[in-house]
Amino acid sequence: MLIGGVQELTTLDFPGRLAAVVFTLGCNFRCGYCHNPQFVDEEQIKGMIKGLPDGRQGVVPEEVFFKFLEKRKGKLEGVCISGGEPTLQPDILEFARKIKNMGFLVKLDTNGTMSGILEKMIAEKIVDFFAMDIKTSPFRYGEILAVKPPIGGLTAKILEEVKKSKEIIQNSGLPYEFRTTAVKGKHTKEVFEEIGEWLKGAEAYFIQNFRNKKTLAEEYKKEEGFSEKELTEFKKLMEKYVKNCEIRN
Repeated sequence: MLIGGVQELTTLDFPGRLAAVVFTLGCNFRCGYCHNPQFVDEEQIKGMIKGLPDGRQGVVPEEVFFKFLEKRKGKLEGVCISGGEPTLQPDILEFARKIKNMGFLVKLDTNGTMSGILEKMIAEKIVDFFAMDIKTSPFRYGEILAVKPPIGGLTAKILEEVKKSKEIIQNSGLPYEFRTTAVKGKHTKEVFEEIGEWLKGAEAYFIQNFRNKKTLAEEYKKEEGFSEKELTEFKKLMEKYVKNCEIRN
């Protein structure tokens, strides 16, 4: 498992639980507004794998992470596996199984492009909570993704997986949330109407405001987020479709 970082304590990322967050390296999306570019950008990842110039180790060894968890037994309730995109890791099932066997609850953050992994995690009962990023409406994924390599038809294949994952999560019987990072120029009332129709009946949906402090693409650092009023309008719109909608700043 390529671990790029660990947040030792969070009260926000795993709803209702005290948890740690482990960030995996690598992603099959290149969303320009990504707020975790250090786990996505290939050059930064290469630097972390080789070790940083000042001698610090870039990648957290798996054994170090599990020693940390061992010391947190009885204090932490769960672990959020985030990224990057965790389901791209070839040993993601084994990794989640180890965490679960230590007595921790497991939350998976995913973009939904590896539906088979989600099915296996559910079947093996090694996941307790899903958080899936809904980038945009199902008609507009090509406007968001900067997929590499740009193979013909790849966006269609990705969308097929995303749609399947959404259904798997929504029908899993497990707690879950869907969430969209709202970006000016990419998300409008019309887009949220389309998302709402797609997610109709979902238990929980969060609108996250874009922040320009740290982004994958330089041009997004010049962009601003939506106002509170604009976000509230999106929220009211989505409340027609989902059971619970909240703004997450």
